[in-house]
Amino acid sequence: MSKPKILISNDDGIDAHGIQALTKACESFAEVWVVAPDRERSATSHAISLQRPLRVREVGPRKFTVDGTPTDCVYMGLHHLMPARPALVLGGINHGANLGNDVLYSGTVAVAMEGALFGYPAMAVSLCISDHAGTPIDLEDFAVAAALGAELAAEIIAKPLPCGVVLNVNVPFVAREAIQGTKLCRLGYTDWSDAVSVRKDPRNKPYYWIGGDRLGTDDIQDSDNNAIAAGYVSLTPIHYDLTDYRSFDAARRLSAKSFSRTADQLGSAPLAYPRHPRS
Repeated sequence: MSKPKILISNDDGIDAHGIQALTKACESFAEVWVVAPDRERSATSHAISLQRPLRVREVGPRKFTVDGTPTDCVYMGLHHLMPARPALVLGGINHGANLGNDVLYSGTVAVAMEGALFGYPAMAVSLCISDHAGTPIDLEDFAVAAALGAELAAEIIAKPLPCGVVLNVNVPFVAREAIQGTKLCRLGYTDWSDAVSVRKDPRNKPYYWIGGDRLGTDDIQDSDNNAIAAGYVSLTPIHYDLTDYRSFDAARRLSAKSFSRTADQLGSAPLAYPRHPRS
């Protein structure tokens, strides 16, 4: 019996420890294809390159680099490099947390979301290394997250989530025995400082560096932030459909004087999962 195919990418680059550890762990049960950026592309979100050509380089058996974004890598892997459809698209292991609103910026989550957009089961795995701590020196730092990621990958292949759903997994950066277990979570909220650093180049012209530190997180019950703080692995299903059904009634109360509003059939309850045309 042939092994299931898995496509793995990330936003930390082809040489990152996280993707190496995850690849090795998944090779125990799957045929792994790696298509990853040729350098770090963190916080590129779901950007795709439409205004310039891409360069692809084969660096090993079923292993390729792309001089583009994580989304470019998945697109190339699915539609050009892989000979058959994968059973799973897997992002990670990210060098840092992807909690709460981080998912809107994350290239690693975008890897999985790009797979979900095309109808594939998908998952993103992140290791919650402290911000600005640098890359862990030892590949073994990713061993626990890699083993867990491989176990969940096999589970999703055997028991796929609904169409378009990405399982966003965050693993606390602690010893294996300190992890309390896994916990189903909702997305939380991370309060990032709104910092813009102004500096001068050698010609005395200003340049700007955006982004600051985490000022704090929410205290929302069952949020992924709270789960990680308590020592749990957070498991959060997310979907590319950003429609907020909870706001339908509030939105219906709005009106544009220039046009009449046509009645809708959306109701006020959770919406059914869409069926992907290629599935």
